[in-house]
Amino acid sequence: MSFGWSLNDVVTQGNKRSKMSHHVPTITSWDINDSLAADFDGSLSGLGSELGTTSYNMSEALLALPVFKSENLDNGFQYILGAATSPAVKLNEETLTYLNQGQSYEIKLKKLGDLSDLQGKYLRSIVKICFHERRLQYMEREQIDSWRTTRPGERILDIDVPLSYGLVDVNIDRERLNGAEFIWDPTKETGVYIRVNCISTEFTAKKHGGEKGVPFRLQVESYSYEGTENKLIHCGSCQIKVFKPKGADRKHKTDREKMEKRTEAEKEKYQPSYECTVLTEVPLEQVTNIATPNVKSPNNSFANLTQSFSDMHAGSPIQKKPSGDDEDDNSSNGGSGSSKKLKSSSSSDDLSTTVNLKGKPLTCDACSVEVTAWLHANRFGSYKQIFQNFSGADLLRLTREDLIQICGLADGIRLNNALQSKAIRPRLIIYVCQESDSVYHALYLEHLTSQELLEKLAKLYNVSGDQIGELYCQGPSGIYVLLNDEVLQNMSEQSRFCVEAMKSETSDQYKVLLKSIS
Repeated sequence: MSFGWSLNDVVTQGNKRSKMSHHVPTITSWDINDSLAADFDGSLSGLGSELGTTSYNMSEALLALPVFKSENLDNGFQYILGAATSPAVKLNEETLTYLNQGQSYEIKLKKLGDLSDLQGKYLRSIVKICFHERRLQYMEREQIDSWRTTRPGERILDIDVPLSYGLVDVNIDRERLNGAEFIWDPTKETGVYIRVNCISTEFTAKKHGGEKGVPFRLQVESYSYEGTENKLIHCGSCQIKVFKPKGADRKHKTDREKMEKRTEAEKEKYQPSYECTVLTEVPLEQVTNIATPNVKSPNNSFANLTQSFSDMHAGSPIQKKPSGDDEDDNSSNGGSGSSKKLKSSSSSDDLSTTVNLKGKPLTCDACSVEVTAWLHANRFGSYKQIFQNFSGADLLRLTREDLIQICGLADGIRLNNALQSKAIRPRLIIYVCQESDSVYHALYLEHLTSQELLEKLAKLYNVSGDQIGELYCQGPSGIYVLLNDEVLQNMSEQSRFCVEAMKSETSDQYKVLLKSIS
């Protein structure tokens, strides 16, 4: 006789389960398999009763994962996006989630730990779509404005209010196309449904078809909501890509097929696909608070570029057009004529500053105002708002790669060269010395004109350019060749010459001869 476990053998008493067993003389391998399967089913059947629900609760099950550390459970938050992660992501990389354009997805919010202090209190949260790539983060305003012109009247992110639950209030700002905020009760079950109306390929630099879409970040920020206090207490985010309708499903299928073709050893290097996405915690010091425009960056560093750019979005640093009250004040202080005169004087000062700073290197002790003037003088005016809080030392600390990510490839290289004060590569280098001197001097010629060479020789030997009448070079058989622009342009690179000066018989000028030294 054989015997195996079954669901009928599991007896539930309160929150405890026990199994009734019978002694049997022999158990076959088939019986063991049946027993294990039944025992596993029995364990799953008890999961619902242990969680206090009759169905499998993914939110509660995720709490058992290692990602939720014990210290976070005491005073943390849990944001879960109801969308599957990609199986084609390596173990050491961040998870990637695919979304369909215009489809509603649930984000379940939960405050962990002791909720006794939050009875009768609310929290304010902001959900928004950000760029994942650093280069696009600093161009966020331009990218969103460009999207607005191509999709007038539409929003990047919307909240599906009818499907959402547990929300006290929803506030959708017309100007902030990529975010929305809502008020919720942390002591109650809360879920907000969102729709993303843009796709990742809309923000690629070149659109020829088949291009790779840029990744976004879905970010949820939670703030205290007590009177005038507006303190950021938690933030979580995850990486997403948005496809046209049904595109995310096709992409998941493609990723699964690719993984099936890999060997078992290769599969171990990749993360498994999860049915939902856990938003990972973001350190509060790295979070940009665009909801409070009066908050400014505490210090000027590269890490605060995002803060600087977001402050610009909020409008605090942008000079607005004077209102009627301002115009009245100007009139009372001297009339419109005085106002115009002041503006004209200011423009003259700006022009003078621009001329003085053009082509000059930026010093490390320059203040933020001098940095802004230097950027304008050297044709980097479009980046003044981004670097408005930077001192000279802050800007000079940025690497070439940092500047390329912020300003793009062309302007990033140009700005790096300007900051490093790199000299223009000369078109011709020649070396000269006097007959009585064994030390050579290098002359760097950029325009390859005889006048340029004359001026450099005059400066080298500390004489006036008017004292040099004509330039000659020694040709074959010792003949004198008039050194004009064409002759200079055909000189060999890094040629060596001995300089001789001959007094002219008809004037006070000198004739300069360049003798070639082999």
